[in-house]
Amino acid sequence: MKTYKLTAFEANGEKILDESFQAENDDSAKKLGEKLLSEKNLFEHTHRCTSPSGKLLLFHS
Repeated sequence: MKTYKLTAFEANGEKILDESFQAENDDSAKKLGEKLLSEKNLFEHTHRCTSPSGKLLLFHS
């Protein structure tokens, strides 16, 4: 399992989510990141999900 990082921001740049989670691979992490954002009603906020190697898996601005 690898550790991925999910971050979401308000329009003014304030960080409102800064969470790490475990996933087997990048595809699983992308799906889990989308699910977490939806559950927290943050999918429409600016967000990003990055892999342990720094790869950008999700991004919305």
